[in-house]
Amino acid sequence: MDLNNNNKSMMEPAVFEKYESNVRSYCRKYPVIFTRAKGSLLYDQDDNEYIDFLCGAGSCNYGHNNEYIKGKVLDYLAGDGLLHGLDMYSIAKGEFIQTLQDLILTPRGYDYKVMFPGPTGTNAVEAALKIARKAKGRSNIFALMGGFHGMSLGSLSLTTERSARDACGVTLSNVTHIPHPAMMPEMDTIAYMDMLISNDHSGVDKPAALIVETVQGEGGIFVLSEEWLRRARELCDKHDMMLIVDDIQAGCGRTGSFFSFERAGIKPDIVVMAKSIGGIGMPAAIALVKPEYDVLLPGEHNGTFRGFQLAFIAGKAALECLVHDNLEAECKRKEGIIREFLETRVPKIADNLEVRGMGVMWGIDFGEYSPLMAYDIRRRCFEKGVILELCGREDTVVKIMAAITIPDDILLKGLGIVCDVMAEAVANPIE
Repeated sequence: MDLNNNNKSMMEPAVFEKYESNVRSYCRKYPVIFTRAKGSLLYDQDDNEYIDFLCGAGSCNYGHNNEYIKGKVLDYLAGDGLLHGLDMYSIAKGEFIQTLQDLILTPRGYDYKVMFPGPTGTNAVEAALKIARKAKGRSNIFALMGGFHGMSLGSLSLTTERSARDACGVTLSNVTHIPHPAMMPEMDTIAYMDMLISNDHSGVDKPAALIVETVQGEGGIFVLSEEWLRRARELCDKHDMMLIVDDIQAGCGRTGSFFSFERAGIKPDIVVMAKSIGGIGMPAAIALVKPEYDVLLPGEHNGTFRGFQLAFIAGKAALECLVHDNLEAECKRKEGIIREFLETRVPKIADNLEVRGMGVMWGIDFGEYSPLMAYDIRRRCFEKGVILELCGREDTVVKIMAAITIPDDILLKGLGIVCDVMAEAVANPIE
């Protein structure tokens, strides 16, 4: 095998099948070997082209190998910049913090301390849980059914996906799961939480915090209303609870504004972010914490790779792209394109399909059909050159996650393929 990766040698799948752990998953859904990516297009080693509606599960909001972001990373590498710094001071980290402050937080009137908990979203969620429990002196947390917050034990206790919970092998506790408003539209979930806290016979311990995704990603693309979010803020204030927003997937401009909760005019106590905060897929996560809740002592939460300097460089460049290229407005424009396309085409496929989403984060719900239908759609899309994922209960929601920067023609081509495939699958379902 040629160890110089010059894209001329061919890699065989056997190396992965023989040596890589059985836990691998995405490669089973897209069984080719990828070599390069640019913008919203991926290429395998046979030079086949794929439209990317997976977007690194939301990690590539600004496209693959974004020229501006990549250029800043290459310049830093060429200058022998510090690569690993734990949580020591560095130019790269300082400039990221200052840029986040100047371009994002200050213009919105937000006052947050920036915490670097480690390189992944679950690190940020774990840190948020520690902060809430220490600040309030209570262990219980309220979380919504359908939420996905990570795979380490603390964040997994918040996550409701059965297969993920079953795999951990221990009892997951200190969380009360509340029905998502979309699950029981007739139920006032805010009033229900209020009752659980206020009623001395509810049997539920008063929580330290409520954690929500304003747009559930893995749960099926369910959007919390602005009114619900405002009432959730009021509930937390009433009962001395912290409101934590998990913006790991829905943040960084994906829903039309940098933070997904801005539309409601609320200020969470903690915001956790990862995925596209690293710019072009660099591993990074942050927790934004109101100063009065910055209660962890030095070293009470740490991690070796919370100081990955390339992520700071790429993250700073991504923030500059977002503002200077007006990507929030571009995301809202793309939302209009996607919404019109899906709401025009999908009803013609079947009248029992629901379209949900905002920004460049959408789902088409095939819950009225066998789960095999959605699996078949994902397979057919891949065969026709579109990579997308499924989500929701029993993976029956076809999930579209485009980059904010995707060109209109590629976006429309991809949407056309997806709708054609869905129509074929409905007309000729797998038995």
